Amino acid sequence: MKARIWNHRSWIGETDAHRLRERFDVLLRQAGFGLVGFSEAHFEPHGYTAVWLLAESHFALHTFPEEGRSYCELSSCNRQKFVALIELLEPHEIT
Repeated sequence: MKARIWNHRSWIGETDAHRLRERFDVLLRQAGFGLVGFSEAHFEPHGYTAVWLLAESHFALHTFPEEGRSYCELSSCNRQKFVALIELLEPHEIT
């Protein structure tokens, strides 16, 4: 396997931690990623960070409720699964 990582960064207009976790759990599986770990942190007075450890690298999510948006970042060594996730994201979600 050639050492190569594909990266995608975007902002989405959702900040609800529960909805985001459920949505990305489903999307990552639909794209074919192997989920090997998950960690999350809730912050006061608000904010949420989650990291999915993937067999193919990782996906991170950080909410900014005061701005009404969240930052997500995918790193993947598998181009096919990387492209599949990007295509699954609804066009209006990406900014």
